[in-house]
Amino acid sequence: MLIFTFIRTAWNAVMDESSNPLRNTEPMTAHMIMQILAWMWSAIFAVMLSSYVVFGVTAILHALLIAGVFVTWMVFRNVERGTTTH
Repeated sequence: MLIFTFIRTAWNAVMDESSNPLRNTEPMTAHMIMQILAWMWSAIFAVMLSSYVVFGVTAILHALLIAGVFVTWMVFRNVERGTTTH
């Protein structure tokens, strides 16, 4: 169980906007910073694996994952606030 607690804490420290240091920035700015970090980590993993093909795949997947999380968060936040547009 300790490993699951560690994984959950680490995940929240990075991905939960109410826990990580980007919580005080504008949502669009936080999103852009997260995109830049995703590209950076994709490049690091590609260099570590000595594969530039892997960089393209992981960069796209990171961008899609973070964009999906961000869009979902924005939709949920707007619904809670009652600010959805029709």
